[in-house]
Amino acid sequence: MSSSILDGPGASYRAQRGPVLRARTWRAEGLLRMFENVLEVGENPDELIVYASLGKAARTWDEAHTIAATLLSLSEDQTLVLASGAAVGVLETGASAPLVLSAVNNTVGRWASPQRFYERAAAGQTMWGGLTAGAWQYIGRQGVLQGTYELFGTIARRSFDATAGREADALAGRWVLTSGMGGMGSSQPISAAMIGLSSLTVEVDPAKAARLADTGALDLVTTEIEEALEALSRARQERTVVAIGLIANAADVYPALAARGMGPDIVTDQTAAHDARYGYVPSGYSLTQWRSAQAEDPERLERDARASIAAQVTAMLTFAERGSVVFENGNNLRVQALEHLGEEAAADVNRIPGFMEAYLRPLFARGIGPFRWVCLSGSDADQRVLDDLAISLFGQRRPEVARWIELARTQIPAQGLPARSCWLGHGERSAFAVAANDLVADGTLEAPVLFSRDHLDSASMTHPRIGTEGMRDGSDGVTDFPLLDAMALAATGADLVAIHSGGGGYAGWMQSAGVTIVADGRPETAVRLRRSLDADTGLGVLRHAKRRLRRGCCQRRLRRGDRGGAAHLAPCQPSGGAPLTCAAGASRHRPASSLTTTLPERSPLNPSTPQPRSTP
Repeated sequence: MSSSILDGPGASYRAQRGPVLRARTWRAEGLLRMFENVLEVGENPDELIVYASLGKAARTWDEAHTIAATLLSLSEDQTLVLASGAAVGVLETGASAPLVLSAVNNTVGRWASPQRFYERAAAGQTMWGGLTAGAWQYIGRQGVLQGTYELFGTIARRSFDATAGREADALAGRWVLTSGMGGMGSSQPISAAMIGLSSLTVEVDPAKAARLADTGALDLVTTEIEEALEALSRARQERTVVAIGLIANAADVYPALAARGMGPDIVTDQTAAHDARYGYVPSGYSLTQWRSAQAEDPERLERDARASIAAQVTAMLTFAERGSVVFENGNNLRVQALEHLGEEAAADVNRIPGFMEAYLRPLFARGIGPFRWVCLSGSDADQRVLDDLAISLFGQRRPEVARWIELARTQIPAQGLPARSCWLGHGERSAFAVAANDLVADGTLEAPVLFSRDHLDSASMTHPRIGTEGMRDGSDGVTDFPLLDAMALAATGADLVAIHSGGGGYAGWMQSAGVTIVADGRPETAVRLRRSLDADTGLGVLRHAKRRLRRGCCQRRLRRGDRGGAAHLAPCQPSGGAPLTCAAGASRHRPASSLTTTLPERSPLNPSTPQPRSTP
């Protein structure tokens, strides 16, 4: 049996399903199926592009063929080494070593610029792996969907006085203005509807809006702003939820709404604005003109894109002054605006907070983040079994997990292999994976299960304007922890370990680590699952504990350790996470039993008091 990758480009890309092996082990088979899966759900698979305009699964098709063929023949004591999406070779490493080690576009500081990246990529010397594209961990929009859902939920509790589990009551009649319907941005209207929030999502590309509408995620697609606002007004009056796609340019729509005196309840953006050349269409450009300019006059295109982004950000600041909750959703929007406006505008622009610093970091401090599993069988029945398992293990202690699973079952359109994103914490991930491994062993599941996560997790990412913005120990741009995370994952026997750096507009801005491990039912696999997943989350807990300890901002309960006075951290929850030791001291961390936690100081653009509803 072969792989659809070996037939590309121009093939019908589909991940293998069922219980039959093509590779020599399920560890290699699982990685190959995920390589196939990211192309199945990707934006432009014929160009190997998975998401975010440039995020690729392999550097070239020749390399993709080599990688797929090698995975089919790889034995368990061998490791395939990849450098920026190209196969380097196979090393003899041992049965507990990773099967794939991948490093993508990691360059020294003076080389880490967008222009050098574009030049090297055009010459076939590198690629950008995104976060999960080049590590074959992308599962479609669901990969970020729960993060967006948790984000909206936190805003509801913090800014609109919602109680946990009753966020929809506080959000009734409210709406979010956002933009972007690409691989990640398409999650926004779905997440908003799941939590009871209406949405107006602006998208310049009609084809992207049509794809999302075909899934049932949009109630209305229109090119007319008046029609969109009328639909929002009806939903507000009827206290119903509506998801609207507006085919237009965000750089035109945001200022136009601001000029009307409007103030949406929540405002953000999830376009690919991180890349001014390939990710953001400037105002006044058709899609054809935009694509032509990428080759013919890229410098002017970037200037025009940044001017448009600046206009959009200026409108967002106006909305904030009217009481809207405004935040950047991890796409360097503020950075691009300042390239146009100049550093003298930094104090004003940076009043817009990043989503991680403002809302989600308390979860990361407890090791809770975007965990995911994939049913390699392709079986919806296997997916139901695993959903039930998550509810049975965590639903009582963390009822928000059960609520999420029930919503996800009915409201998330299927993409590729059956997968589920579920924000589990330290010890919870390993407990779930080991339990799933037992279900593989006893035949309850048709085939093994693959576990992974987004790279934007507690220990695994550094980006001073996204995941690590505003770290209290000043480590916003320090890449030690993603590198340590990757080494720990390799040392504990994960199946794939990846280290990615930024490309395109993210060049010089980020470092991340990725992990994949397959539960194939064997006892020795259970050992690797527990070690790798606990090391991954445990390092994240320690990272944030040290950050807080150095500033003395959390109460500490210490007990003397056995070696050198080390202090031991209590596990974040009692379901089997490995004990953690912090040499600098320890805080008693609360169980991962609630997503409603003490939040950081409030941003001036995210007031704690409920804001008046905007009338469209």
